[in-house]
Amino acid sequence: MDASPRERDGTAPDGQRWRAAGDRIETLLEASSAGGAVARERAEELVREVAGLYGAGLTRVVELLDAGTVELLARDDLVASLLLVHGLHPHDVEARVRTALDSVRPYLGSHGGDVTLVGIVDGVVRLELTGSCRSCPSSSVTLELAVEDAVRAAAPEIEAIEAVAAQPEPAGLISADSLFSRVRSGDNAAGSWVAAPELAELVPGEVGGFSISGVPVLACRVGEQLFAYRDHCPACGHSLAGAALHRRAGYPVGDAVLRCPTCRAHFDVVRAGARLDGDGHLEPLPVLVRSGELSVAVPVGVAG
Repeated sequence: MDASPRERDGTAPDGQRWRAAGDRIETLLEASSAGGAVARERAEELVREVAGLYGAGLTRVVELLDAGTVELLARDDLVASLLLVHGLHPHDVEARVRTALDSVRPYLGSHGGDVTLVGIVDGVVRLELTGSCRSCPSSSVTLELAVEDAVRAAAPEIEAIEAVAAQPEPAGLISADSLFSRVRSGDNAAGSWVAAPELAELVPGEVGGFSISGVPVLACRVGEQLFAYRDHCPACGHSLAGAALHRRAGYPVGDAVLRCPTCRAHFDVVRAGARLDGDGHLEPLPVLVRSGELSVAVPVGVAG
């Protein structure tokens, strides 16, 4: 894989450049195989020696820092990944997984659901999930993307993620087994994360339309929280361009209702886009900060 011009000249976002670095290293190692097994072994040995040298230096740096400073460094995605590689991260795998789950809990909560860490045994993370999908096929896909991506980013050393349902799930809730069926089968076609830094420009109460990886997206900010949906009204089938947020009379601050400018259908933005005056709901898309970049999960092959 050749580096893009933006990656070579250093103008690409840090998260993008460093994520691509691992791919380039692997590509170079594969290229060395053309010289035979011995050439490949020597290339791998060179990588190990360089990594060991920088690891020793990083260990020395961490030893000279106080705990508070190390904690601040661990909050940076790139530095945290280096600390993990060299076994220097201040938090164990369970603490990191719990923090990752906390980061996606607001999104799960917008679906009327939650996630609980059952335990981590032999590298397998076991989670208990609930979440109202309201019959929308995209909800289970995007929930899967949000949870799996957050956990694997925080704890890359884990072997697998399993979802359990300790008690029978009421009608209307996503089956935990169904939710993570793609994780177990290794199917990576559920969707992908796309950097969308432009969403950060939205101010509280503002609604904006965006095209993300060719998908029309409607995003809005309620307080400090960002919400993103496919730009498609399930009631009339039209775009939601021109829609604005409203607060219902008598409801607390944080209530946010989106009204379709075409058919006047009302949707609860904070609670998975549920329609308030009829059946149906908007199609939610997770919004998370990944490798320092605001990103949106765009599902693949899911009909609206």
